[in-house]
Amino acid sequence: MINNDETITIRYPNDMDLDWITGNNIALALESEQLVLDPIKARSGVKAVLEDKTKGVYFLAVSARSMLGQMMITSEWSDWRSAYYWWIQSVYVLPTFRRQGVFKRLFEAVCTAAEKSGNVHALRLYVDEFNTSAQASYQRLGLSASHYRFYELSF
Repeated sequence: MINNDETITIRYPNDMDLDWITGNNIALALESEQLVLDPIKARSGVKAVLEDKTKGVYFLAVSARSMLGQMMITSEWSDWRSAYYWWIQSVYVLPTFRRQGVFKRLFEAVCTAAEKSGNVHALRLYVDEFNTSAQASYQRLGLSASHYRFYELSF
């Protein structure tokens, strides 16, 4: 639980956050998709992002006492818009801190960064069709369902 006098701060990660982010990604996959991630691959994936910002950027929500949650942004260039779409991914708030404004603070920080960059056309995300609580959270923040459908070919 976040105390009323605690401030939620958003920051970029450092190398010390690698295992914490990896653990969150593993928990997120299991919770949202019942998917068991290989911890070695998951750690390698997070490490790659931390070492190469062209792969993505994490935003971390912290308080003076605790790590609270995370959000990763990846970029997609649009030749139609001559601007980027930022994709929200790897959103995870520790269960103890849910429904206390952590996701909202992460989202606001990403919106501010997108507006400040001057070359982001829109924020996008995908969500499991059965994850209705996440969908409700997104709608409360002004996101709406797109007319696009998501298709995939895995290798």
